[in-house]
Amino acid sequence: MKPISLLRQGSSLGLFTLGSRILGLVREMVKAAYMGTSPTSDAFSVAFLIPNLFRRLFAENSITVAFIPTFRDLYEKENSQVLKDFLSASFTFLSFAVTLTTIIGIAATPLIVPLFGTLNGETILLTRIMFPYLAIISLAAFFQGILNGVKIFNPTGFTPILFNLAVIGLTFALTPLLGDPGKAMAIGVVVGGTIQAGFQLPFVLRAGFRFTLVPLTKALKDPGTRKVLVLIGPTILGMAAYQLNDLVSTALAGQAGTGVVSSLSYSLRLQELILGIFAVTLGTIILPGLSSFASKEHWTEFYAHLQQAVRVIAFITLPVAVFAALNGRQIIILLFQSQAFDENSVRLTLAAFQWHLVGLYFIGMNRVLAPAFYAQKDTKSPTWAGMINFGLNMTLAALLVGPMGGGGIALALSLASGVNTLLLFWFFRGKAGADPRLLMATSFTYGLKILAVSLFAALPLYFGQAWVYSLTDNWGAKILRIGLPLAGLSLVYGLLGLGILVVLKDSLVTQLLHRLGLGRKLRP
Repeated sequence: MKPISLLRQGSSLGLFTLGSRILGLVREMVKAAYMGTSPTSDAFSVAFLIPNLFRRLFAENSITVAFIPTFRDLYEKENSQVLKDFLSASFTFLSFAVTLTTIIGIAATPLIVPLFGTLNGETILLTRIMFPYLAIISLAAFFQGILNGVKIFNPTGFTPILFNLAVIGLTFALTPLLGDPGKAMAIGVVVGGTIQAGFQLPFVLRAGFRFTLVPLTKALKDPGTRKVLVLIGPTILGMAAYQLNDLVSTALAGQAGTGVVSSLSYSLRLQELILGIFAVTLGTIILPGLSSFASKEHWTEFYAHLQQAVRVIAFITLPVAVFAALNGRQIIILLFQSQAFDENSVRLTLAAFQWHLVGLYFIGMNRVLAPAFYAQKDTKSPTWAGMINFGLNMTLAALLVGPMGGGGIALALSLASGVNTLLLFWFFRGKAGADPRLLMATSFTYGLKILAVSLFAALPLYFGQAWVYSLTDNWGAKILRIGLPLAGLSLVYGLLGLGILVVLKDSLVTQLLHRLGLGRKLRP
């Protein structure tokens, strides 16, 4: 697997993901403008988090861990009727499970909300409005699993753009009518999820896949569906631990003071802007390929594919983390500060953001390492890693939230993510064709190289950024006062870092330059 192949395969999906994450950031900017770090913002953050916890279990977890590998096997080995029966059975079971959960969730909201450290009428109302999002987005994930299983990525990459546009547009349109930006944004979430599901269905049908609702008893007897359920089973504890991470972290944040929940949400949005573009894109595109290599027992190609994805994560996350650490305050002011997002909001968000950056590389690594286990139908290893991660994260968060506030919760996540990465590497022992020590050593050696280059490239910024920002102090508009010097500094930083990597003959940079037609020109 050539290094550039992953970059080529993920380029269009990456562009869609970039657009989605930028719009997701705009969505948070709209939220910041209307709600800041107020109690209303905290209420919306908790209310949106609750259905998302269940979504990860029913949608992301099930599709990634079990559905795509099973679907891929049937698609390559079985006849069309067997595949149709599997899709119908899976569609039926998923529809039943998420519908039942949504109904129970809406009824039990007053009992669920206090688990997140808050109980007020607005949080309960917003949670009930957004609970149907769970059912809708789970069906969207089912359609995504089918398309991604046959390596069709663009439609599923484009739907989050539609979601964010719906949320942003309806927030602006409905807030004057409802007098409550929280309600307006909550309605936008449900409408956006519906658009996500509806947009993908025609592409599924065009690809030739058909499915219908069948009796639940028949669905549970389908061999493929039973295989999916068996694969999902061991992950329930691990996913429950992952969800409890969010639950306990939010509860601790809610008790740390007004605005801490919201500040963590804004910080995570900045983190997800980076991870979503690259880590999620890579995690999405490598799973079908890894599943195919594993099915054919082509282990050399399997681990070369994985190793390349790990290198790309280091190549992206470490330089971005270093730059963002130096310019975190300016980034937050530029993107979020407004009438409702005051200096206190900036302070709270920066306290979380600087510690979230510590774990950026490890979180990105985890999102590409986990699919390697799922492709081999090993769900137990990531489950054990997730449970250990939960215990460590919660212990550290409880210890650090007192002296550090939201920053302590962010640091706890970063440290636990680093341990999770080490565990995932170690769990490769005993796997066919795997040498965990070699895999870990080569991955971290490359990461240290990229970190060293990033720190060296950052030296001019460290010593000169105060002077650069002083040049535009009186320029008025934020986009000029902060955005212009920030863009200039990032350009200098990026070019200097790339220049160093060219001199070092880094393989990723070399392949990228060759693709751009610059390889020959730069040869001596």
